[in-house]
Amino acid sequence: MKTKLIIAAIAFLSISTTSANAQKMKNQHHRIAQGVRSGELTKVEAKKLRTDQKEIHQEVKVAKADGVVTPAERKEIRKDQRQANRKIYRKKHNDRVRG
Repeated sequence: MKTKLIIAAIAFLSISTTSANAQKMKNQHHRIAQGVRSGELTKVEAKKLRTDQKEIHQEVKVAKADGVVTPAERKEIRKDQRQANRKIYRKKHNDRVRG
């Protein structure tokens, strides 16, 4: 019985982490797209930000490949997402405009 409960808890954590991760990535993608539309991001800035997003997505795929996202992997993914989030903010507010 305890084993089933532990397995269910692990499955729940990985599912909730996955959905939270997916939502963060979706929000970041929308922020990049909005920055391009408004002219806050140049084409080069947007390309670099999208590359960062692709790298995070690849990191998530590798973490999920064995079926379990470990706490260390989860921590690293969150750290990378926070860094990407700050980078998006900085690029959108650096007073460069698309010409």
